[in-house]
Amino acid sequence: MRIPIAVSARHAHLSQATLRQLFGDRFELHVRNWLSQTGQFSAQETVSLIGPHGRIDHVRLMGPPRQQDQVELSRSDEYTLGIAAPLRVSGDVENTPGLQVIGPSGAVTLSNGLITARRHIHMDPGDAQRLGLRDGQIVSVKIDSDQRDLTFGDIVVRVAPDFRLELHLDTDEANAAGVTDGSYAELVR
Repeated sequence: MRIPIAVSARHAHLSQATLRQLFGDRFELHVRNWLSQTGQFSAQETVSLIGPHGRIDHVRLMGPPRQQDQVELSRSDEYTLGIAAPLRVSGDVENTPGLQVIGPSGAVTLSNGLITARRHIHMDPGDAQRLGLRDGQIVSVKIDSDQRDLTFGDIVVRVAPDFRLELHLDTDEANAAGVTDGSYAELVR
């Protein structure tokens, strides 16, 4: 079965409390475009990230707001900022570094929440059953691209009723394989 690929650029999932500090008291995120995962969207708003050795501007915010702040970077972004973030599944922010986030109405120094997202495949229970996979299982996929074929291992399967089948790679991984949104991967058996 071919699995659609989504390339995940640097972005931030912030709590409503943090958003208010950055954008003002009555602030709410504005939808820029809906993502393939149910109820998730990329927002019109962006922030700047400040690390010990650098700054990255125009970091896209994702919605809806989350309970915990989480900033997802690629390894290349980490070098720019001078921060080493652990490789984690989204939502696992315990014992992670923080950084400064700047918005138009203020700045916040996050004490934690910075990760490099682990490669993962979203799927609903029906897809998991068809593919013979279970939540938390580790799999590999192969990508047949124009002279940049690559096999990625250590991919976490994430199963939930509201997930749609999609492999998420960060920009470094996608560039290495020469893929873009809408490319496909094949599960390695």
